[in-house]
Amino acid sequence: MFCKQCGKEIGEQDTFCPYCGASQAVADGSAQANSVPPQDNGAQHQQQQYQQYQQQQQQQQYAYQQQQNVQDSGSAGWGVLGFFFPLVGLILFLVWKDTKPRCAKSAGIGALVGVIVSVVFLIIGLMSDLVSASQLSAVVSAFPLL
Repeated sequence: MFCKQCGKEIGEQDTFCPYCGASQAVADGSAQANSVPPQDNGAQHQQQQYQQYQQQQQQQQYAYQQQQNVQDSGSAGWGVLGFFFPLVGLILFLVWKDTKPRCAKSAGIGALVGVIVSVVFLIIGLMSDLVSASQLSAVVSAFPLL
């Protein structure tokens, strides 16, 4: 015989389930009613709740991804900002690299290009100063002072 409440197997003479404590008295006097385990509606209900929970989680994850895609556009504006202010671009890259990877990449590339261009201009400026200085010394040597 099986318990009416929890569905576990119990003895034929038991009037209460030893597992859940539910009364096993049969109203119509038939002992055959409990010889087949009842369908576990509790498990079906739990399965339905779990499926609903999974659907909710998927919907929330989809909504979060959509929100991230909107906020993480990777706009060229961040690259321009990083180009003109490389330190700001580097800081934005470090702050956003996990949460907004596209924007972080844009700011980081802008900062990197900005630094490279600055170094190139610095080298060109130094070289032009050296050339100017050497030309000046050639002119001064050509006209010695009395």
